[in-house]
Amino acid sequence: MKLETKYFKTDLLAGLVVFLVALPLCLGIALASGAPLFSGIITGVIGGIVVGFLSGSNLSVTGPAAGLTAIVLSGITTLGSFDLFLTAVVIAGVIQLILGLIKAGTISNYFPSNVIEGMLTGIGIIIILKQIPHAVGYDKDNEGDFAFIENNTGHNTLSSIIDAINSIHYGAVIIAIICIGILIAFNKVPALKKLKLVPGGLVAVIVGVLVNEIFIRTGSVLAVGSDHLVNLPMPANFDDFLNQFSLPDYKGLMNGQVWILGATIAVVASIETLLCLEAADKMDPLKRYSSGNTELRAQGIGNIAAGLIGGLPMTSVIVRTSANINSGARTKLATIAHGVFLMLAVLLIPSILNKIPLAALAAILIMIGLKLASPKVFKHIWNNGRFQFIPFIATVLA
Repeated sequence: MKLETKYFKTDLLAGLVVFLVALPLCLGIALASGAPLFSGIITGVIGGIVVGFLSGSNLSVTGPAAGLTAIVLSGITTLGSFDLFLTAVVIAGVIQLILGLIKAGTISNYFPSNVIEGMLTGIGIIIILKQIPHAVGYDKDNEGDFAFIENNTGHNTLSSIIDAINSIHYGAVIIAIICIGILIAFNKVPALKKLKLVPGGLVAVIVGVLVNEIFIRTGSVLAVGSDHLVNLPMPANFDDFLNQFSLPDYKGLMNGQVWILGATIAVVASIETLLCLEAADKMDPLKRYSSGNTELRAQGIGNIAAGLIGGLPMTSVIVRTSANINSGARTKLATIAHGVFLMLAVLLIPSILNKIPLAALAAILIMIGLKLASPKVFKHIWNNGRFQFIPFIATVLA
């Protein structure tokens, strides 16, 4: 793979912003899936570095997916063992690799553009609704859980927003408002828009950390506690770090349930990936085309690698991909860089990253959601006629 150097600095900084967004999502999805927290980090690293290197897309970002959460949770429960589940992940990867080799990825050429637009808009609305509680300091729902009905709580997205409004943490609100203000300024103020080497998302996170540190040092009641901060696992020593990895139980190869689960993961992950790939191409400022077959092969290799060392199954993920594109990424270097940053963060600076308020990250995601679900999109599709608008709005509602 040949990496372009023209966009090196902007890609590197975009990768840093995506890393900040991906970190709590990796942890939240692992938690919601009933899997070890570290398994989410493993998948994020492999998705960034391995799949990023092999991918046919310049902009899509791979990692643990909220869309697979229910399948993973059910699979681990049914099999009764995380190690057996890892065998299913390896099987899923092999199936995806085969799908790529037989060119099954060409199915993505037949996805209607208005349906892709509807999917992006719907995801934008979901992101906004899901991040409002985090922006006001109500973090009962895991980061990375994008389902309407929340796992094991009896609540849904709308009831969580109502609960959040009744349980506002004003320190988190102040941080979120400041961060949103910074992001708007970087989008609207001409002088700041020219600072392409300083992404607004990175500035917002740094300011969010500094504001909370001021609250803490002054003993203010506005200080955001550990329950509302990033919670990265911190191994006590190298042996503890190695114990975070798991190996598949190959006895599962003789278990029919493992094969069924592997096939299910492969099909769902492949469809989600191809949809995201089409969406990434649609958002690409350079309007490039990505091969679905190449992407399926890359995803297959990534899932095989993840299953072999204790990771969750992965897909190309629209939330990370949107953050990548909105942060100025132009080549796959940004995706690879985000994976490298995830790996280095776990090894070197977990205590520093654990100072990041979730409200600051919620601000970034809310702005991404607003861009995806812009009123301009509705107006554009409406102007194309009702035969374009009806499938679009049906997809948004679904």
